Amino acid sequence: MSSSFEKFQKRRVITSYFSVVLSVFLVLFLLGTLGLFVINSKRISDNFKEDIVMTIFMKSEANDSIIKAFEEELRLASFAKDYVYVSKEKAAAQHKKVIGEDFMQFLGVNPLQNSFDVHVKADYVTNDSFKKIETRLRKNEMIADVIYDQQLVTLVNDNVKQISMWILIVSCVFAVISVLLINSSMRLSIFSNRFIIKTMQLVGATKSFIRKPFIKRSIMLGMIGAVLAVIALIGVLIYIDINFPTLEIFKDKILIGAVLLCVLLLGALIPWLSTYFATQRFLNLRTDDLY
Repeated sequence: MSSSFEKFQKRRVITSYFSVVLSVFLVLFLLGTLGLFVINSKRISDNFKEDIVMTIFMKSEANDSIIKAFEEELRLASFAKDYVYVSKEKAAAQHKKVIGEDFMQFLGVNPLQNSFDVHVKADYVTNDSFKKIETRLRKNEMIADVIYDQQLVTLVNDNVKQISMWILIVSCVFAVISVLLINSSMRLSIFSNRFIIKTMQLVGATKSFIRKPFIKRSIMLGMIGAVLAVIALIGVLIYIDINFPTLEIFKDKILIGAVLLCVLLLGALIPWLSTYFATQRFLNLRTDDLY
């Protein structure tokens, strides 16, 4: 009988420990993910902005030397992140691939123009900056037209501002919820030992002596959950770096290291505080109130 009871007690303790580690892991993983997203939010938004293309069409009179000179001008331009030269032959081949027919067979000539697809740096992705760049480019007599999506530029900038604001709000809300969840798990763990706490107190043990083993255990469980969260976060970073190399997710290694260190510190700090106040509550209760 006693053996089965001991097994039941062990299972209950293991289940309690597992629930604490799992809750700490999930909460810290979520917080760490938000932290990594916040520190990389500018790079992510810049990546979206720099996907916007400004297409510069050259006049048919522009010969190879003029095109090469303009290409050098783009290479030195402060606003250009990168660019691709699209000859009219290449543009015709792309159109043929899209529409499935060779339109030049009907027209007899290639009406398309040589062009440059320019990705503008994120700092210049505003309608005002685009207009200044367009004005500057149109001064070149060999440029036939400059095209870009004005509505897309406005939409991207507006959405980036709104998303940044909501990320800040959501991060604060989840931080509070995270502390409450970990605190709740720790309180439940201490609650199951409330009679042991009171018994130790009744035989003369000091409050600090009683709290010590519970705090050590909670810190240990919290650190296990934190280490698992850090491993999971590193896995997420590696996955993003492999599948989305343009984000350069590991560029700010110091900030990433700071976030992971904060996750480890929170894994020890929050359980310590939660256990301290939980044990203090049961130490101050009367014996009759334990039931």
